[in-house]
Amino acid sequence: MDGTGERIATNLRKGVLEFCVLSLLSRRDMYGLELANALIERRLTASEGSLYPLLARMRASGTVENRWEAPPGARARRYYAITEIGRAQLAAFAGVWRETATQVDALLEGER
Repeated sequence: MDGTGERIATNLRKGVLEFCVLSLLSRRDMYGLELANALIERRLTASEGSLYPLLARMRASGTVENRWEAPPGARARRYYAITEIGRAQLAAFAGVWRETATQVDALLEGER
């Protein structure tokens, strides 16, 4: 991907990362590194370093909550879970995303 394409991709990822986290958490609770790896695999974030400040903001806004768990023989992990507020925001985002994607796709198709 050239510089322009990478800049566009980065800006898009920044705009949707919070909702990607909510979507992953809507399936099951996850710990931080697990979330980061799932996002990195999908090329939605470049590193786990950008995820933890986002998770802190999401906790403050009430879209996620966390708890500590210490599996036997392992160190404690902070697990994140989506809240009802988070579910409502994810549902709202999904509707907006679908409508926006439809409109952008229609414009792009018309340009070909």
